[in-house]
Amino acid sequence: MATRENRRTMSVASMTGFARSEGHADGLGWVWEIKSVNSKSLDLRCRLPAGYDALEPRLRMGLAERLKRGAVSVNLMITKTTSGAPLRVNRTALAEIMVLARELASETGAAPPRIDGLLALKGVLESSEETADEATNERHRTAMERDFQAALGALASMRLAEGSRLLPVLEARLAEIAALAASAEQTSAAQPAAAKARLKEQIAVLIDAVPAIPEERLAQEAAVIVARGDIREELDRLVAHVDAARGLLNEGGPIGRRLDFLCQELNREANTLASKSPDLTLTRIALDLKAAIEQLREQVQNIE
Repeated sequence: MATRENRRTMSVASMTGFARSEGHADGLGWVWEIKSVNSKSLDLRCRLPAGYDALEPRLRMGLAERLKRGAVSVNLMITKTTSGAPLRVNRTALAEIMVLARELASETGAAPPRIDGLLALKGVLESSEETADEATNERHRTAMERDFQAALGALASMRLAEGSRLLPVLEARLAEIAALAASAEQTSAAQPAAAKARLKEQIAVLIDAVPAIPEERLAQEAAVIVARGDIREELDRLVAHVDAARGLLNEGGPIGRRLDFLCQELNREANTLASKSPDLTLTRIALDLKAAIEQLREQVQNIE
């Protein structure tokens, strides 16, 4: 016979997780950090340094392919891994400055500029990092995207691991709800005599009323009293919703929205059960049901 794990086609994932990856190339280092928390939909936020905005569309595409729900924050930090990059003289800029300097010297009689003054001018001395060609930049972006995918994979694995830890909790809450529904059914079935006695008392009050109430009206009132105390439909729906929730857990995948809807339906039936309760014992069971359903709903909020 197939076990529950064998029947489950997909794993259940949480929306909570964190992952980090690092990389470096050509004196440039980077760190990716991805954090995910609960959200009703997929909310993506990317914080990238200036000059790396071109990465964002592909990052968003990769996130949307792997994740279905959650507020996801992506942060990229760039560092220079070398103590000092080689310097070069921008000879084109220097030649233009020298031409201007000679023209000004001839017009004003000022002394020619010193070499240290020329090198201090902006644009004359350049770092090799500032003049990296497009091929180097593309190589960096490719390596960064590779490390981002590694971090994203680690985040997805963490969310799955957290989901697997939540499964026994969800199943325990569903078992508790099913047991309370069975207890409510037993309590209701064990009290037909008490319900009959209450009905007789209420009918007697109606018969003694002045002016006299027609028999048809008495029959209608009796039917209303019986209907108000009948909890069979609520119990059937509670059991059906529990079975549906268990089916979703076996199905796996992004089931959080549907589980949340079932929690709302369970709570509605528990409220109706409490309002129909004819005695204190059933009222207590209904209150315990509401507490168990609320605990289930709190855990369901973490499911993707």
